[in-house]
Amino acid sequence: MAHLCGDEHLRKAFNTGEDVHRATAAKIFGIPTTEVTDAQRRLAKTANFGIMYGISGFGLAQRLGIGRSEAQQLIKDYFATFPAIADFMEKAKREAVEKGYVETIFGRRRYLPELTSRNASARGMAERNAINAPIQGSSADIIKLAMIKVDEILRTEGFKSKMILQIHDELLFDAYPDEVEALQAKVKEAMENIVQLSVPLEVECGVGVNWFEAH
Repeated sequence: MAHLCGDEHLRKAFNTGEDVHRATAAKIFGIPTTEVTDAQRRLAKTANFGIMYGISGFGLAQRLGIGRSEAQQLIKDYFATFPAIADFMEKAKREAVEKGYVETIFGRRRYLPELTSRNASARGMAERNAINAPIQGSSADIIKLAMIKVDEILRTEGFKSKMILQIHDELLFDAYPDEVEALQAKVKEAMENIVQLSVPLEVECGVGVNWFEAH
């Protein structure tokens, strides 16, 4: 979203290595990041993931366990704080209606014929997908490109370790102990540089006897 909408506050948070949810809370509540409470950060995190995907005041109220009027105010304050996100969302819906589809940053399309449906529920879902698909779809494209690059590295550099699973934005490896350090460095470099966005792609690595321990 930070890359697609161009919001300066979101981009700054990512480019300076800030906690983006804490930075969001600071902007919404008009306080320094050092004064943001855990509860305020939780509100901001839910807002970041919910509002930009078109969550309603009712849905946000349920998710946060707060009143609907309070949730509506939070949405209003969010868009007042991040007008570029609101502009992006409206533009995404408008262009989707005009074209009949939306695209990821790599040009992969998702067609949304329900945008012209007489059924309000189906139309609303399509509008949310018009906003969501370019973001989630671009993320899916990025991880697939990274997998292709990592597979090439494993083959050409003679690693015995194997890439065995992809879960959302994570890659899991069955690694030989003596290759772990080199594998981490190669995978991290490949994933962080697979595409150049206006914000950095940061990758963390974990090691363990299973996925839970690696986390």
